[in-house]
Amino acid sequence: MTNHIVLFEPLFPANTGNIARTCAGTNTELHLIKPLGFSTDDKHMKRAGLDYWDKVKITYHEDLPSFMKTVPDINRLYIVSKFATHDYTDVDYTGEGDHYFLFGKETTGLPERFMQRYPENAIRIPQNDENIRALNLSNSAAIVIYEALRQQNFPQLARVHRYEFDKLK
Repeated sequence: MTNHIVLFEPLFPANTGNIARTCAGTNTELHLIKPLGFSTDDKHMKRAGLDYWDKVKITYHEDLPSFMKTVPDINRLYIVSKFATHDYTDVDYTGEGDHYFLFGKETTGLPERFMQRYPENAIRIPQNDENIRALNLSNSAAIVIYEALRQQNFPQLARVHRYEFDKLK
């Protein structure tokens, strides 16, 4: 089982760099759907990802339809949107198969027609809509991926055992 974070037409290099760093630390694959709002050799993007870029498996897709052709099971595609009716914590991310978490462009989200086609795949992170338009993209990606990993019992991630922690004191 592999988890995938998918960014639709990301605009800001710092968000993508931060998400890449999260992907490196969680063994999550990163998918970038073009066009991108920056060059992948942008210094801000590299700085946000620090020296972890070689630890991230990144796949580039020319457009949303090209990405959709790579998803083996549409039931394992989760569209993260503040307009969804299901909370991200209501979904079972265990079981066999890969899980894909699709996030929209920072300014406009995902195309409305696409969202209307897959309403049952949409999940949301609860927020106070009176105070903000949306949570930060890199924070949202981290929130969702860590819930999936928690349910999966944090596969292949390092854990500090109690006796190792006690040695640090």
